Amino acid sequence: MIKRIEGKAGLKGTVISPPDKSISHRALIFSSIAQGQSRIEDLLLAADTISTLNAMKLLGAKIEGYGKKKRVPGFGAAYRNYLITGKGLHGLSEPATFIDCGNSGTTTRLLCGLLSGNPFFSVLSGDESLNSRPMKRVIQPLVNMGADIRARASDSYPPIAIRGGNLNGLKYDMPVASAQVKSALMLAGLYADGETVIKEPSLSRDHTERMLSSMGASIIEEVTGEVSAGGNPIGAAHVIRIQKPANELSPFEIKIPGDFSSAAFFIVGALITQNSRITIKNVCLNPTRTGLLGALQAMGAIINIKNKKIISGELVGDLHVNGKQGLRAIDVNESWIPLMIDEIPILCVAAACAQGRSEIRGATELRVKESDRIKAMAKGLESMGIEVEEFEDGLAITGGTMKGALIDSFGDHRIAMSFAIAGLSASGITEIENGEEAVKISYPDFFQTLKRLANG
Repeated sequence: MIKRIEGKAGLKGTVISPPDKSISHRALIFSSIAQGQSRIEDLLLAADTISTLNAMKLLGAKIEGYGKKKRVPGFGAAYRNYLITGKGLHGLSEPATFIDCGNSGTTTRLLCGLLSGNPFFSVLSGDESLNSRPMKRVIQPLVNMGADIRARASDSYPPIAIRGGNLNGLKYDMPVASAQVKSALMLAGLYADGETVIKEPSLSRDHTERMLSSMGASIIEEVTGEVSAGGNPIGAAHVIRIQKPANELSPFEIKIPGDFSSAAFFIVGALITQNSRITIKNVCLNPTRTGLLGALQAMGAIINIKNKKIISGELVGDLHVNGKQGLRAIDVNESWIPLMIDEIPILCVAAACAQGRSEIRGATELRVKESDRIKAMAKGLESMGIEVEEFEDGLAITGGTMKGALIDSFGDHRIAMSFAIAGLSASGITEIENGEEAVKISYPDFFQTLKRLANG
């Protein structure tokens, strides 16, 4: 199905960002291995997190929805709040069938770590896109810990068969910072004999560290490196030491804050269109997630943050953005990438509307996301009349005037949403192939929310 976007004068109104996807995944997985009952409020209702929820049920966790249901495009009515009765660290059970991870790389990688520590057989698989994504970088260190893992194409791609148990601690220097790989190794470390030490070259999102520490896991961290004026830990080296918990992990109560990655689309949408005035409420402002804010501020954007508070251990606030602010070009190097990995596509749109030539490098990981996001952004922006130079690890984008075009989303939710925002600033009509289907992965309400703000 093709989604049509017409250039608009601006975005106006207030939006509550959907619950954070990364935190939702972790809350479901970690509560399932806690000893006792946990409570999750405002779980993200999207295809990826539903894959994780169903996976944990299949592994034996008792997950019950409560309160009011919300109608979710493509999914019908679903609960937003859940009670999870965990099975304890050693209480999960062997699934009777394969675990369907859908399109979710987070589900797949985190479960690789969790299942490597459990003494039974399991198989992880997913849709065509997921089964084409490389998993060697998480499989190999887990095998080095003693896990018995087999996967397609020389243990590189799903389906992934795991026979867990009997893990040993590991000292591992990650070649590339990755929150998913780090989290998988931390989960495995909870089951390993001896200490597991993980060193990442720069700090990636730290929701796993925060949540497991709050549950009683023995986690010691050391962070050294630069801190930008906005408080972001740019280029900070990070060492984590994990030991087995003395007993069991404690249950918890959590209210999931708004997803910064989802808010990012509307932030940029307001910055590149005339007469915009929007407020995005209850957004998670964890400094390991908000590299895009620093990048946009370096481009000249003025983004006001109000009502800061701590909710369930995470900094949360309201973002106020007015347009159009006359952005200027920026150079982004590899030290920034882990803090904005999911926001690079929408940063490309900002760069396309900025004055001058922007360069984004050190982002090779984008080649193996839900699509090749470097190729997808280059192809789409070029079709909209923007000069783009493609590198193996990034792009150079010369800002200019965009025109409407037919865009291939490649079934990637972040590509679809990025070009929907680009279409607001383009002359004529922008058409996005498979846009509505793609956004169900993380933000099923995206197009309805965009329409409301555009008509505000």
